[in-house]
Amino acid sequence: MTTRNYLAKTIPAPWFSGISLLACVGWLAAAGPPAKPAAKVGARPATLAALVKSWREAPSPARRAAVQAWASSHPKDAPLVRLALGVVAYEQKDYPAAIASLKKADPKLAPIADYTAYFLAASRVELKDLDGVAKDLGPVHSVESLSPFAGKAWLLEARAAKETAPADAVRLLRDHNADLPQPDGDVALADCYQALGDPAHAAEYYQRVYYNYVTGDAASHAGAALATLRESIGAAYPAPSPEQMLHRADRLLETRAFVQAAAEYRSLADQLPGVERDQARVRIGAVEYLKGNVPKAYPYLRGLELPDSEADAERLYYLLECARHLTDDDEMKSALSRLEQHYPRSVWRLKALISAANRFLLVNRPDDFVPLYKTVYQDFPAALEVALCHWKVTFQAYLRDQPDAANLLEEHVRRYPAHATAGAALYFLGRHFEQANDPASARACYQRLASAFENHYYAMLARQRLAQPSAAAGSPSTEIAQFLSSLTLPPPRPVPTEATHSTNVRVERSRLLRAAGLAELADSELRFGARTDGQPALLGMEIAGAADAPHSAMHVMKAMAPEYLNLPIQAAPRKFWELLFPIPYRADLDRTAREHAVDPFLLAGLIRQESEFDPQALSPANAYGLTQVRPATGRQFAREAGIKRLNNRMLFQPATNLKIGTSIFRSMLDQNGGRVEETLAAYNAGPNRLAAWLSWNQYREPAEFVESIPFTETRDYVQAVLRNADLYRRLYQ
Repeated sequence: MTTRNYLAKTIPAPWFSGISLLACVGWLAAAGPPAKPAAKVGARPATLAALVKSWREAPSPARRAAVQAWASSHPKDAPLVRLALGVVAYEQKDYPAAIASLKKADPKLAPIADYTAYFLAASRVELKDLDGVAKDLGPVHSVESLSPFAGKAWLLEARAAKETAPADAVRLLRDHNADLPQPDGDVALADCYQALGDPAHAAEYYQRVYYNYVTGDAASHAGAALATLRESIGAAYPAPSPEQMLHRADRLLETRAFVQAAAEYRSLADQLPGVERDQARVRIGAVEYLKGNVPKAYPYLRGLELPDSEADAERLYYLLECARHLTDDDEMKSALSRLEQHYPRSVWRLKALISAANRFLLVNRPDDFVPLYKTVYQDFPAALEVALCHWKVTFQAYLRDQPDAANLLEEHVRRYPAHATAGAALYFLGRHFEQANDPASARACYQRLASAFENHYYAMLARQRLAQPSAAAGSPSTEIAQFLSSLTLPPPRPVPTEATHSTNVRVERSRLLRAAGLAELADSELRFGARTDGQPALLGMEIAGAADAPHSAMHVMKAMAPEYLNLPIQAAPRKFWELLFPIPYRADLDRTAREHAVDPFLLAGLIRQESEFDPQALSPANAYGLTQVRPATGRQFAREAGIKRLNNRMLFQPATNLKIGTSIFRSMLDQNGGRVEETLAAYNAGPNRLAAWLSWNQYREPAEFVESIPFTETRDYVQAVLRNADLYRRLYQ
């Protein structure tokens, strides 16, 4: 298979029509497509990539010899073999061997000369062979496309110059500061300042690392260096700012390092001035609350006496959180009242309003949560949360048939057209018109919804409504027609039909790396291209096409094309959708679905949401495999599925898991009278919560129930499974 043909196989030909591959990669043809998963021990790998992968996973002289031997039997691959030998030797810290291989770099590897150059220079720096490192790194800065190693190369060059020319090293790092990877860049600059004999500037850059990063080698190195500097330069040591010191403690709290965070806050409460001191005192209580020790946090926070400040606003917020945990509604309302009186524009009041509203939402008290959500979007119109708060108010108005429901629905779409709730607002506006005997206006709403959000849950429902005989043709009212035409709904961004030159270059470079068995570097090249000069969707397809499992490919596509649901199916090639919506194990899935009278596309949609078709998936809740079966439940249904002796590892077997998981789902469907939305809610959140939610209202249709689910995770889950099923049906039926 030629390189050009492989490219056409991975991405449909129209996308890369006219692609110009570099002449120097003609010899790559013998290497074939990207490596498959490594062969079993004892089996003979069929490609250079497989040989290198086997050697990297389990290094041995025999495996290295096998890679070397490949060059003899496949002379066209010799340049790739030398690259692989050099990179793997570097990884194994055999720097002399790495240098020996990389110095023999072949001109045919010119498209990825920066890779050879970087690993050669890095090996020489590790051996303290520093003369000429800057020259070695020249190709990193001269390749056609920006190299992923550009920033790291400046660090290597500075490291080589630090001992003999520290001033040059400092200048180099400062000139290219914006390109340096952090926090390594600041650590390197601090090291060079120290070598230059400038401890004050060294301390400044070590502090940048120490107070912003609380884990990792860079943070440890900076902390140790600062301790030495503090002792060696005494009074000349530059004091960190109160903001820096507080930020470090906050970072510890964010990473849930509660013991260290509490110790930092106590120390800061004794040494910081002003509002930072008070914030440290408040956050001592916040640590206890976040640890779950509310009985200790509550009296501590109540006992703090602070002047009016953001620190006191923060204290009131955590008091409200403690009261919420203890279901003390009076104390919650008291905290909200004091925040409104003293800190009406504080971010802590915003957080408190949302927290209190969510508490009442979870127990279905609309008379309490609606005014709070309304206050959020009225008093904090620029906050990120306002769209969702406005929607909670709007949907309650619709659910209760309030006179202002239609106005609120229109207002919601007009104000927040890019928010995830815009589709819901259009759908329920259409349902409002149906209930008002205005089918033409309803039809117009559904058509606008289906065209703007084709792959969303509510667009699926809109298509179902449009298929009903009651969805009469005709013209909507002039007012509604003008409203719908005035909406600025986000336009889709189709996947490009032609690859740019930069994308082509990234693909060429990645394939050389992949053929050499350096799959991680190949993927990194493509991800770097997506961030800099390439087309993310096309580069994502290239990575996903080389993935060793459907779930891995799906992860890649979700990351590289995160707005895929906003694309009409026709706006991307079929391969794009198949990578995002695969159906592996289809024969077993279809057979099991048929045996249990379950829609196979619904089952596929559920599995995509539960495990993304990863047969080895294991959740924190100890749920196994494709359908995420818990062992105890699995044993209950195993005999019904014809499995006499079930152990946990059997749940990782796709056929077994499908049998048991489908049996469980069928049983739950039967318990819920075949109502799919309710069954999915119970599957995700449990039957007890489902029973509580069903008791809240007399829902006129399943969509009202789904939108009323107070758990965001469960509401999104139900919508996603049904949306997945609809997409599977349209793609594969």
